[in-house]
Amino acid sequence: MTGAARLFITAAVLFAIAGMVIGLHMAISGEHGQHVTHAHVMLAGWVSLALMGFFYHHFPALNVSAMAKAQFWNTALSAVLMCVSLFFLYGGNPAIEPGAAAGSIGFLLGTLLFAYNALRTIWR
Repeated sequence: MTGAARLFITAAVLFAIAGMVIGLHMAISGEHGQHVTHAHVMLAGWVSLALMGFFYHHFPALNVSAMAKAQFWNTALSAVLMCVSLFFLYGGNPAIEPGAAAGSIGFLLGTLLFAYNALRTIWR
């Protein structure tokens, strides 16, 4: 696996581990205040990035494009910002909410770029 696909799958695996650690911590402690963070880490980070990685893997010409790599960096960094901000927000720090908003908007923009790449490719 190469290119953007490898970047997406690597990031997805790291998000999966982080999400599982958060989930285990909640289960062991009995404190489930981070359930929203856990859900975002698992779905946005693990599932979405993995699906994007598998898509790029199946379209090798798009996989090595500069646009795919730009989409990876935008989406992955936005996911990190969103999830870290959510962790602090649900940990009791409401001042971090603009970080969660910025990460969410960045993730949406990255997903829109993915939609453009994917739909343009499959409808050619």
